[in-house]
Amino acid sequence: MKVVVAAGGTGGHLYPALALVEYIKKQEPDSQFLFIGTKDRLESQVVPQLGYDYVGLNVKGLVGNPLKKAHAALLFVCSIGHAKKTIKKFNPDIVVGFGGYPSASAVQAAFGLKIKTMIHEQNSIIGLTNKILIKKVDQIVCCYQKAYQEFPKEKTLLLGNPRASVIVHEQPKDVYDEYHLDRQKKVVTIVMGSLGSQTVNQTMKECMDQFKGKDYQVVYVSGKPYYESMKAYENENVHIVPYVNDMPSLMHITDLIVSRAGASTLAELTALGVPAILIPSPYVSANHQEYNARELVNNQAADMILEKDLTGEKLISTIDAIINDESRLNVLKENAKKLGKPNALEDMYRVIVDMLGK
Repeated sequence: MKVVVAAGGTGGHLYPALALVEYIKKQEPDSQFLFIGTKDRLESQVVPQLGYDYVGLNVKGLVGNPLKKAHAALLFVCSIGHAKKTIKKFNPDIVVGFGGYPSASAVQAAFGLKIKTMIHEQNSIIGLTNKILIKKVDQIVCCYQKAYQEFPKEKTLLLGNPRASVIVHEQPKDVYDEYHLDRQKKVVTIVMGSLGSQTVNQTMKECMDQFKGKDYQVVYVSGKPYYESMKAYENENVHIVPYVNDMPSLMHITDLIVSRAGASTLAELTALGVPAILIPSPYVSANHQEYNARELVNNQAADMILEKDLTGEKLISTIDAIINDESRLNVLKENAKKLGKPNALEDMYRVIVDMLGK
């Protein structure tokens, strides 16, 4: 199988794409892959380091003043030609887009070349790129009921995020000692992504002393930019780290997680059935994290605090109300698992095989 994978801009687009490629490699070791992304974002560094062939397109987001948007639109039109030449030379069986502007260029080019196409939508709100491609693609895969209802039913499948399969099948490491944790106490993990959140860090400063003497212990991931200013607030019940290299292993021992509501994060915690308090980032396009979170909240699979409503007192009281109520924890765990899609990778692979008539 020869596959072009297009993903750009963020880890939320890239890591599900990488998960799919790794799975196909295991099923069909002779498969060949080509990644198409940006020239200067995350994927341009990560993918070549993993040994995959990579082509970067000169594309920019449609943001800013009218002049910048016009320039971005011109770059997009030019990038389709670049993508078409690249794809024609590679001659793939299928092109799979995972979002971001390079995905739009690659899938649009594949459509023009009459090559099979698939797109994957990670969020409950359909991204601009995928909106552009709806009528051009052969198959659509999504993760949330809200998105599923908005896509054309005849070519859309609700299969979930490949990251769910990865976290379920990875063998977790024993990380209790690494985070100075007591094996007899419940673990609350608070993490706002690799960069952290200034708002949540300020909230944590206000309430750090209140974690002292609790029956549970806290791993707080401050984010690299804030670690130096936060580490002084560490106490016997709160261990502060700048970043977590092995979040799946930490999730396996976490009794309650407080996190953002990014697509990959929610795919992982629902696959494992980790009870969660979600603080969606209000700084993302179309406020999609809040919509992601509401799908869990509406199914009694998580609680939510909007960032505008966040205070130290509210954070502590919400954590206490859940972690000290075994029945509530179990309800959240079971309902999260019901929403999980641990077979997402296998299901996507089977769809691709069917599309190619293998």
